[in-house]
Order: sequence, then structure tokens, then C-alpha cells
Amino acid sequence: MNEVLITNDAVVFGLLALCLGFIFYTSSITTGFWRKFYSIVPAVLMCYLLPAVLASCRIISDDLSQLYYMASRYLLPAALVLMTLSIDLKAISNLGSKALIMFLTGSVGIIIGGPIAILLVSIFSPETVGGNDFDAIWRGLSTIAGSWIGGGANQAAMLEIFKYNPDEYGKMVLVDIVVANVWMAVILFGVGKTKAIDKWLQADTSAIETLKLKVSAFSAKITRVPTLQDYMLMLCFAFTAVGISHFFGDAISEYLTKNSSAVADPSNFLSFLGSNFFWMVVIATACGIVLSFTKAKNYEGAGASKIGSIFIYILVATIGMKMDLTKILENPGLLVVGFIWISIHALLLILVAKLIKAPYFFLAVGSQANVGGAASAPVVAAEFHSSLTSVGVLLAVFGYVVGTGGALLCAYLMEIASKM
Repeated sequence: MNEVLITNDAVVFGLLALCLGFIFYTSSITTGFWRKFYSIVPAVLMCYLLPAVLASCRIISDDLSQLYYMASRYLLPAALVLMTLSIDLKAISNLGSKALIMFLTGSVGIIIGGPIAILLVSIFSPETVGGNDFDAIWRGLSTIAGSWIGGGANQAAMLEIFKYNPDEYGKMVLVDIVVANVWMAVILFGVGKTKAIDKWLQADTSAIETLKLKVSAFSAKITRVPTLQDYMLMLCFAFTAVGISHFFGDAISEYLTKNSSAVADPSNFLSFLGSNFFWMVVIATACGIVLSFTKAKNYEGAGASKIGSIFIYILVATIGMKMDLTKILENPGLLVVGFIWISIHALLLILVAKLIKAPYFFLAVGSQANVGGAASAPVVAAEFHSSLTSVGVLLAVFGYVVGTGGALLCAYLMEIASKM
């Protein structure tokens, strides 16, 4: 039962392409069963679930594949360039402070949610959140905090700092993936009810609508039938930037790690600066922003962001491969901790959104910039409108900056909670 049917990445990639093609074709049908189905289940959620089903049935396996690495290291930075190519920084700044407030609220929700979840679960199942020395559950949960506030680099930093038992680490990865994906599904369900949610929140969405109209008007003005030259130049911009982001990302992370004790020390909140993935995302985003001040931004009219979206959806499919649905009930206690934790994060976001009358867009993207990072925040933002993708990108980058510091604070609070 543990054997995987298909281990050849070329075949696995073909299956993922088949899944994406099937989803996009059926979601374009405007009558009958499929119209009703996709009015309930968002298409982007299916892009996660179908690969997850294949992985759960042991047809494919993320453990035996390099496709996620390929998509996250090559296609993600290329997508970030193409999606920020036509970014309007002034229009984004006009969105005001609510986007940042909701992002920081999401971070606070993760920081306080962990220790509260431990306290609640300890009431009826103390063994679930117990453990001694390097088997202590709070040490493992610190890696989830790093992932949910920042990203993979911050998660790795927490594992290094608190030395959680490597043999038990897989359980934490499972909780991270399952809970984060379920929460993303909830957010995506909400996207279809944005107007109703915004009405309940009494949100002022005028700045968002203005940005949509401005970007849409610009796109309509420059839209043209793309030529082979257009496609080649867009790929040139994207993958030259990928090369630049890897070259300088590796160099900067190596230099800082060797020459700065603060960066080299995993317990320091500046340790995220030693991650080449962090610098890759930052530099790729910066390349896109720089290009937005040149005539290259007109390539949006030839479909730059659409090509970027293709790359992102391939990444989404490879992320789906990581979720084995058969393991969801393997660690029910830890999953309960995870769901209580993410619920506190969600409730705090809803409370603050209601108080400051923030649009659901800021709640959703602010949450995913924390929990999902650069791989998920642009996807969620694009579900609202393609012109809003860059907001998700910029907030996700900020998440990497605060990830290690926030996760450290959360971990120390969880240690205290576990001993109460």
C-alpha cells in the first residue's frame, strides 16, 4: 500500500497538467452540473484537491518528486516578476493602512493563538500538548508558528532553534499543511460571498474599486494580440530575473551568514536574512517593480500576468501533492490544536475587520500573507481581481520579515502555557 504508482516526474507533471486543464475546462461551462458545482467549490480549491487525491491514493508522491522545488524556485519568482510588471505603487498606497493593520492582526492571531490552543487542549487532553525535553510538543508547534507567520525559511529556523525531535517533525508538517489548506478553502469560499461579507463588515471598498478600475482601464488601453516576440521577451524578463534573484540571493544570504553573527544565529530574529529563498522572493519582486517604471509594463497588454498566473497554478498543484488526505485523522489531538489555533487567528481578524470596517479582501489576503506566504497570497488576491495580485505579493514579502521574531515570541508563550 505504501508503494507509489508513478515516480517519473515527467509523467507526474503531465498528470498535474491534466488536472489543471480539466478544472479550467469544466469551470468554463456555464450550464448544468458544472456551473452548480463551481458556484459552491472554487476552481482554485480544486487545483489543490485533485493533486491531493492523487497523492492520497499513492498514484503520485511529493516525497519522490522534485516538482515542488522546481515550481517554487523557478516558476514562483518568474510569476512574481510578471505579476508585478504593471504594478501601480501609488494606487496601492492609496489603499491606506487597513491592509497592513489586517496583516499584523493576522500575525498577532498566530502569536497568541498557539499558547491559547495549548491551554484549552490541556484541559481535556494534557498528553497531547505535553512531552519532555526535545520531544516537547511546544517545540514542534514553534515550527508551525514560523511557517504561519513567515514561511519555509522561518519554519526551518524554528526547527534549528528549538531542536524538536526530527523523528516527530513529520507530524507537525502534516498539521501545518492540513490546517493551512482547510483555512484557505474557507477563505476561498468567502471570496464568492465578498459583497455580503463586506456589507456585514460595513466596509468601505472604494479604494479597492478605484484600483481595479484604474488597472483595468490601463489593461484595456494596452491590450493587443501578442506575437511570438512578445512571448519571448516576457519569458526573457521573467527568467532573466529568476537568474538574477538566485545569483544575488545566494550571494547575499551567504555573505550575511558568514559576516553577521546575528544572521548566523538561528535564535536571532534577523536570521531570516540568511535565507536564500527570502532574498529570491524579494529580488524577483524588486525586478518586477523596477520594470513597472519602464515601457516593459506595457507587456501586461500582451498577457504578462496571465502567464504569471499559469506558473502560480502549477505551483498550487505541486503544493496539493503535499497533502495526504488519508493522514488527516492520524493525529487527531494535534489537529485539534491546529484548528483551535487557526480559529483564534480567524476570529481576531474578523473582530478587527469589523471594528475598523476593513474589506474582506484585506482580511483574506492579510491572513494568507501570514499562513500561506508568497505561494498563496497572490492566488487569493487574484481571486478577487487580477489587478490586486501585487498587494498579496508585497504583504507576503513582509511576512518573511516578521516571521522569525513573531514565531520566537509565540514559542516562548507556548512553553509557558505548556507548563501551566
